[in-house]
Amino acid sequence: MPKSLLEQLPEIVARGRQQAEKILESLEGRHRVSLQTREWVLPSKDTRDSDWITAANRQAHLGDEGTADWTNRLIYGDNLLAMAALLAGDEHTPSLRGKVDLIYIDPPFDSKADYRTKVSLPGVELEQRPTVIEQFAYSDTWSDGTASYLAMIVPRLILMRELLSDSGSMYAHLDWHVGHYVKVVMDEVFGKDFFTNEIVWQRTGAHNDSNRFGNVHDIIFFYGKTNSRPFFQTHTPYDEEYIQERFRNAEEETGRRYWLNTATAAGPGPARRFNGELRSPPPGTHWRYSQETIDELISSGKIVFSKTGMPYVKQYLDESPGRPVQSVWTDIKMTKSGAERLNYATQKPEALLERIIRSSCPEDGLVADFNGGSGTTAAVAEKLGRRWITTDLGKPACMIMRKRLIDQGAKPFLYQAIGDYQVEAAKSSLGRSFRVGDLSGIVLSLYGALPLQPEDNPLRNLGAVVYGGKKTLVLVDSPNKLTGDATLRKAIAQREHLLGGWDRVVVLGWNFEPSIGQSITALNDPRLEVLVIPPDLLDRLRKKGGIEKLRGQVRFSSLQYLTIKPVRRQRSGDEEQLQVTLDNYVLLSPEAINLDEDNRKKLLKVANAEPLALIEYWAVDPDYDGAVFRSVWQDYRGNTANDDDPLRVVTAASFGVPHKKGERRVCVRVVDVFGFEAEVVQIVAESKA
Repeated sequence: MPKSLLEQLPEIVARGRQQAEKILESLEGRHRVSLQTREWVLPSKDTRDSDWITAANRQAHLGDEGTADWTNRLIYGDNLLAMAALLAGDEHTPSLRGKVDLIYIDPPFDSKADYRTKVSLPGVELEQRPTVIEQFAYSDTWSDGTASYLAMIVPRLILMRELLSDSGSMYAHLDWHVGHYVKVVMDEVFGKDFFTNEIVWQRTGAHNDSNRFGNVHDIIFFYGKTNSRPFFQTHTPYDEEYIQERFRNAEEETGRRYWLNTATAAGPGPARRFNGELRSPPPGTHWRYSQETIDELISSGKIVFSKTGMPYVKQYLDESPGRPVQSVWTDIKMTKSGAERLNYATQKPEALLERIIRSSCPEDGLVADFNGGSGTTAAVAEKLGRRWITTDLGKPACMIMRKRLIDQGAKPFLYQAIGDYQVEAAKSSLGRSFRVGDLSGIVLSLYGALPLQPEDNPLRNLGAVVYGGKKTLVLVDSPNKLTGDATLRKAIAQREHLLGGWDRVVVLGWNFEPSIGQSITALNDPRLEVLVIPPDLLDRLRKKGGIEKLRGQVRFSSLQYLTIKPVRRQRSGDEEQLQVTLDNYVLLSPEAINLDEDNRKKLLKVANAEPLALIEYWAVDPDYDGAVFRSVWQDYRGNTANDDDPLRVVTAASFGVPHKKGERRVCVRVVDVFGFEAEVVQIVAESKA
């Protein structure tokens, strides 16, 4: 007879602790998880901005990345790996262990939820299923129902506790599907003595649910790491009925409404002087004010004496902040329309996060959200002057967050990704002792190539395909690096010289330099082919149980790439104007995108007719250093500051930057509606004044 969930729970928690402990032990190791900075975003959404002073000030920020005391972060990838990287620290940011003031999470809590994304293109609307990485993460989360959900969340909660400061607070947003089980786990991880509140949030008005009471609320569990956590009382306005009932008195001279509050509180205390007379408080109570405060209240006319001589204190309506917020929140509703609404399925209203952040995060404190979603936590933290970190596994979510933050004029922030993502996935699938050569052998086999002999193949990453009298050399690049121009040139050299030469060479890569498309175009070699290894390959291996079950099912797709027209520079004194124009965008093989056949046909129609309509976001770095992309200008679909077309980006940018002597290395990066990136670099000569 299978064990009940209650019987499995101790084992689930124990395994989760072991997983978290392994991660914590690896933090000091040479191969600890790291973060790669994909973009250093200096928000600028309006091409018509001609404020040269502002432009110069923003330009001054270009060298700030990694040198300021703090830079906010948007991180793409598995939150478990993101937390491991934040705990480990890097050359720019020390470990954040014990540094986070507030964590809010809103993890998925419905196994039947539909997380498909609607993509609107000119004349057509597509429905995209979750990306392959998201799908496998989601199927892992729910493979054994609630038991696997708890197995997912336990190690994550443990790492969150490690990140929290001793005065930190934790809020977990859930509902009836899994909330009561997670509460038991959180009692174990955080300690039930540090459980503070179960908050009931009525997210919607009344509606009819068949055969049961209407389900209208979520629950939010509030914990402290220790008893020293701060709490800043928030209030809601009084309603009219309460005002009439409570503030019944009014001053004749001013008309100010007030009520009389007792001057005592429970517990013994010393006597105080009122108008020179020493008075003891009633038995079992004490005067709630110091002698100095009592004197001030009397002199300002705020103390009133009853017929028996008992002092009461006037509490004025116009000085009252409102009712303290209690644990049932009925005054915040879901965002359904207006500027705040982003059409993101699980979006939470800003008012909800504003209350949480104001209540539990000090000014300039650090807020983290490891299920970023639509970015409400980061957006509100930004508005309230708090520092923030947000992460998400979904590329669409990260795109929405990046656009939202740019749209609200956020301070410069980093867009980062998990370094060596496939390496971490390989360790999970093949064991911590795996070698890159083992992985290359698997990829060669699935591509249909036979490995070369060890003496000709010391890295175990070369294979051969012989078909129709033609010999093809296959090179599998390492998941530890970005496949770029150097790898392609090496592959061409091996094609010409290794074992007497080959007819063609195919390079299979995991991660690519964004300029890879430009490198392929520049080489202009018809006997070179570059293909993408499916990012979900290791998950599929783990699910299917081995190579044999995947043979014939793995597609290696072609790369996307971007072209631009010649960039123009026009000098005017100490400034210069840059004009950048997009030319063409070629999408990744549509087979690599998670669409059904009907949606794929719709996509191809748009891609053939208007390829630039596939671009969701593009940005320009006027002085690219080849390492960190610093975007000083951005446009994205829906940005009506640049045009009135919500379904297309503008295809030309004209903006001012401080003049620079000599050449400029201008880099343009685009992200398409599916989250795939491409970039191109142009060397632009200095213009004459």
